[in-house]
Order: sequence, then C-alpha cells, then structure tokens
Amino acid sequence: MRRSAGILPFRRHSGELEVLLAHPGGPFWRKRDEGAWSIVKGEYLEDEAAEAAARREFMEETGWSIEGELAPLGEIRQAGGKHVIAFAMEADFDPVTLKSNTFEMIWPPRSGRRQSFPEIDRAAWFSLGEARARIIVGQQPFLQRLAEMLEY
Repeated sequence: MRRSAGILPFRRHSGELEVLLAHPGGPFWRKRDEGAWSIVKGEYLEDEAAEAAARREFMEETGWSIEGELAPLGEIRQAGGKHVIAFAMEADFDPVTLKSNTFEMIWPPRSGRRQSFPEIDRAAWFSLGEARARIIVGQQPFLQRLAEMLEY
C-alpha cells in the first residue's frame, strides 16, 4: 500500500481562515490549476511514524521547518489508491521563500534527456472556498475537517 503523510498549514488573515497549498512541479502539472493543488506531503515507509514523515516531507519540499504540535486531520484514500494522513498546524510562511527539492525525469518523452524539476513549483495561501476549488478532489475532506476542528 502506498502511503503519504502531509501537513496543512493554516492562518487567520483579516478574520478569514486561510490554508497553504502547494502546486506540483514538473511538465505534467505546468498548465493545470483548479483541482491540481495539494497539501505538502510525501510517501513514507511502514516503519516510519506518519507525523515524523509529514515533518520531513514538509521540510524537503518547502525548505520550511515545522515547530510545535500538529493536530491530526485523519486519513483519506485518493482515487489512485494512495492513503494520505494529514496534520494541521497554525503557521505563517511566505510563499516567496519556498525552496523545494527536485526530481529528475526524461523530458521530453523518448528524448533520452534527463531534466530536473522542483517537487513543488509554487505555494500560496487560499481562503477555504478558494482552496476547495484548487485542491485535488480527494483531499477536500481535509479542508472540511480543518473547518470543523476550528469551527469555521
């Protein structure tokens, strides 16, 4: 079973709840926006604790360190079968300072040329309404759980 763990940062801005979402890097996602954004997450092995994996992946994919207690948002199963466990934390990161790790792939297809792309090409703060339109459909329950947890 493929498993990922991630973190959904939130903040209160001008009386409104906002969440930080990440846009996946690479050529396949370049022109996609609605339904393409995600919580910052990554795969982990069975012998690693989900919370530790979420913190590690968040640091690797953003360059930002998460300090403090994480609130569990539970687990979902995405359409492709991957199980995702998420945690929430109040934080305020500046998306301009994003420093994502990279991955390599052959691009263009069948060219034999390996190119490097960022795991995340950008991050942004969204209101809950905007986030619902932008996030991958399978991850929408995390937004609902956060809203319920914070009574929004």
